[in-house]
Amino acid sequence: SSGINAEYGYVGLIANGIGDGSEESMDNKQAYVVLRVCRIFRIVRIFKFIRHSRDLLIIMKAVSNAKRELVLLVCLLFIFVITFGSIMYYIESAHNKDFDSIMRSCWWVIVTITTVGYGDMYPESAPGKLFGGFVLTLGIVFLALPMTIIVSKFSFVYEREKM
Repeated sequence: SSGINAEYGYVGLIANGIGDGSEESMDNKQAYVVLRVCRIFRIVRIFKFIRHSRDLLIIMKAVSNAKRELVLLVCLLFIFVITFGSIMYYIESAHNKDFDSIMRSCWWVIVTITTVGYGDMYPESAPGKLFGGFVLTLGIVFLALPMTIIVSKFSFVYEREKM
């Protein structure tokens, strides 16, 4: 208990020193970031409770059994993003200032295939819109297919643990 109070006291002292623009203030900001990171590590202790929850253990075992499929998904996702980001860059770069680099186009592909759709950038040309619809549809299928494999692994682990 006293250790926690001391930690909050140090955080308060550092927080009071932040913001005056001096060189000492910059050192305090760095120390404050270090303390914040240390506090985040306390949250990691929550994961100790996984071993006490049967359901969480089943989920962890299912994910562990599906490692190969998940690695394949990440590799294919990387190829998908680079390929379609490059294609979209070449389709839209002449018509749309938002697609000014392949990396920004790759960002658009990630946002599109995960159906987040921030709206920060979107295709404006007819070929770009058509290709965008294709990427969206293919992305939904692409992300849905591995889920069947993961669910089957989960069912297998659940049935095995239930016995």
